Amino acid sequence: MRRSLFALLLAAALPVQADWYLDNESSRLSFISTHSGNLSEVHRFLTLHGQIAADGRARLRIELDSLSTGIPLRDERLRAMLFDTERLPEARVAAQVNLAQLTDLAPGAQLELRLPLTLTLNERARQLEAELLVTRLDDRRFQVVSLAPLVLHAEDFGLASGIEALRKVADLSAISLSVPVGAVLIFTAR
Repeated sequence: MRRSLFALLLAAALPVQADWYLDNESSRLSFISTHSGNLSEVHRFLTLHGQIAADGRARLRIELDSLSTGIPLRDERLRAMLFDTERLPEARVAAQVNLAQLTDLAPGAQLELRLPLTLTLNERARQLEAELLVTRLDDRRFQVVSLAPLVLHAEDFGLASGIEALRKVADLSAISLSVPVGAVLIFTAR
């Protein structure tokens, strides 16, 4: 009886003590590009890797080669002329979260939070603040959704010249240097 009780308590405590891993298949990271003054399009990255460790260290890696705009030639140009994915294959996000605050949520409960994070892209790191909604889906999963898009500025990451090169090659009148980014991330305990 004592062993059964101990096993039950251990199983109940697992999601609190476990690392949480990103479910890439159920997650999405998208961004909006605007060109020619008023034409906006939604694009996304297909491959993400993420983890929240038991100590609250959160990490997300975005494989820049997984960029998907729906137009293969544009994907190739963005990879080569903007992101230089042969040299810099990924972007990284790092943050520190209060994991107990998330794991203490009951299934179905939600929590709004502002989370300071660091985005490293094109060898430049910038501090940002994300507005997020965390929803506890069940005992082993929670969802993190951006409540407001993060607006990234190309100049902050040394990408303005790449955008200008893309504008010229595509013969566009303009491409916005500000890019809204949104996310839906599902984490699972392991």
